[in-house]
Amino acid sequence: MVYMEKAKVYFTSKITPESLVEIYKSLGVTLNGNVAVKLHSGEDGNQNYVKPEFVKNIINYVNGTVVECNTAYNGARNETSKHKELMEKHGWNKYFNVDIMDSDGYVELPIENGKVIKKNYVGKSLNNYDSMLVLSHFKGHPMGGYGGALKQLSIGVASSEGKSYIHSAGKIMDQNKLWDNIPEQDLFLESMADAASSVHNHFKGNIAYINMMLNMSVDCDCCAKAEDPCMKDIGILASLDPIAIDQACIDLVMKSNDPGRDHLLERINSRHGIHTIEAASELGFGSREYELINID
Repeated sequence: MVYMEKAKVYFTSKITPESLVEIYKSLGVTLNGNVAVKLHSGEDGNQNYVKPEFVKNIINYVNGTVVECNTAYNGARNETSKHKELMEKHGWNKYFNVDIMDSDGYVELPIENGKVIKKNYVGKSLNNYDSMLVLSHFKGHPMGGYGGALKQLSIGVASSEGKSYIHSAGKIMDQNKLWDNIPEQDLFLESMADAASSVHNHFKGNIAYINMMLNMSVDCDCCAKAEDPCMKDIGILASLDPIAIDQACIDLVMKSNDPGRDHLLERINSRHGIHTIEAASELGFGSREYELINID
């Protein structure tokens, strides 16, 4: 049995642009070189995504480039030209350099111990970066149950073809055939865990995670028509462990006495969302055991 020290997860109830920088400083790390900041830029029409002004301080602090990849479903982000237009509309280009990482195709990352998939197709320009800050908006998700650090690592960093590959549990890469190849739910969740491990390991030692527990709808920022948030904002978390930070967010929701808690948990549980964390833990690139450190 391998002994693994509890992961450190830092927490603040202060939800401000300044607190994002402070909680990052708590990690005691410096992301070196060319820094990718992976976040969700928001589907056209979505009202819940975290706006550029809120994350401006932290992205400037790490001198990061905002990175995204094209989607595997129809909308305003499934083609590079449309995606760039929406990034402009949402104001990301106003403050930051923006990179649609799969605009020139994809590269393959190996997943030697993957439970379901053995390779991950990520945006080609991922190789241009030395380190990554994964800036996740924690909320529900129509397919995965919830969206957090693990989803950002997997679906978020995957190219359009890679997203289809993960969603289909390794069956296909063609987004036009995706919805005819949806697998049993746990295979999809395990594929997400597999893909997440490949990106974490790619940047090992040069990757950090921040989860923002605000605007918590049962729907993802990828939904053009999303439900309004069902819970009050909780806070911001930071860790070097993507599994621990997602587990901590789930636990904070479960411990909450907010009247909207049950609605969010129903979405998470009905999609077996916790299984992504279970599968990721089995792969060994993080731990579900953590110490929550309040920095308020």
